[in-house]
Amino acid sequence: MSDEQQSSGWTGGKNAFGDLAPGMVHYTDRVLFDEVWEREGLSKRDRSLITVAALTAMGKTDQLKFHLGFARQNGVTDDELQEALLHLAFYAGWPNGMGATTVLKNIIEEQD
Repeated sequence: MSDEQQSSGWTGGKNAFGDLAPGMVHYTDRVLFDEVWEREGLSKRDRSLITVAALTAMGKTDQLKFHLGFARQNGVTDDELQEALLHLAFYAGWPNGMGATTVLKNIIEEQD
């Protein structure tokens, strides 16, 4: 997708890196969020659940801070996220499940 084409308006890469890493900004904003996340093959809700599962399995709690919140915006309920993280703990390792659940707990408490 060129800059002239329709964009989702995603600026997360630009917000995170500014002018420091133009390649990372481009691939995050234009490719990942403008192209991959906008594909018709899966809903954004399903993409969020898959992303949460992958990040949990890898123990990437720094990225989960964003993606758990994004999953909530994409229609995944807190109860569904809690259940998904419990399920993942058995397949991705208890420490990864506990770490992800702690991130979700902090997100929920910050919004209360």
